Amino acid sequence: MLLKEVKNIFHAELDAIYGKDEVNSFFYLLIEHYFELERFVLALQPNLNIEKEQETILFKALSELKLHKPIQHITGIAYFMDLDFAVNEHVLIPRPETEELVRWVLDDVKEVKHSLNILDMGTGSGCIPISLDKNLLDAKVYALDVSPQALVVAEENNRTLGANVTFVKADMLSLHSKTAAKELDQKFDIIISNPPYVRELEKAEMQNNVIDHEPSLALFVPDKDPLKFYKAVVNFASEHLNKNGCLYLEINQYLGEETKQILQQSNFKTIDLRPDMFGNDRMIKGIRK
Repeated sequence: MLLKEVKNIFHAELDAIYGKDEVNSFFYLLIEHYFELERFVLALQPNLNIEKEQETILFKALSELKLHKPIQHITGIAYFMDLDFAVNEHVLIPRPETEELVRWVLDDVKEVKHSLNILDMGTGSGCIPISLDKNLLDAKVYALDVSPQALVVAEENNRTLGANVTFVKADMLSLHSKTAAKELDQKFDIIISNPPYVRELEKAEMQNNVIDHEPSLALFVPDKDPLKFYKAVVNFASEHLNKNGCLYLEINQYLGEETKQILQQSNFKTIDLRPDMFGNDRMIKGIRK
């Protein structure tokens, strides 16, 4: 079968769901991932034939896309901070907004001369701490998550990407209990977190590929207490950050001021609320007094 014919079938089946440009992106990503074919291959070889086995792979992906399965789950890879992270249904797919949070940290520490002690709370795939570890060679980076399945993915990424993050199984809502890991009983220069923050009432705004295929544990919070994870993170950070240490949070765009108030009422100063690339309140930084 001609590759261009498969591409036409992708558009016929998927354009109504995703739009032409997104389907183009899916198609070229798949042929690059599975067959190492560059996206300009059809311009150079318009009558390129593919093998039956290759057809099977592409049509399987097509069927999964029709069911709103994320392309990152089909390939098993998500691109973040110039690195390829393994992902599956047990971890959130890294978002561009989270890259902005990581780059904020990296920009802030450019002039720091001493090694940094860093903790990521609610790590998922490990994309945040691994990216920091790869960019801050002298840093000691720790990360926690409550999900054993997520930590398996994070540890795999740690090995594959040649990072040296220490991962800890811990629940950020009960870090003050006697069962809290000893690795967390220390002072940090930076604490960073992208905790669950989507309220149940906001589900209607979300796409099916997120609701049906990404872990609810990492996404949703109850409407009656949507900032419970932020309260826990701020409480922990107020005790475990060094003086003038920094707390960085990704936040719910609708709860920027409310999140800011949590830091103001705790042991933090110079609180900075920032928008993401789309103009939504998405990140907040506080400096420990």
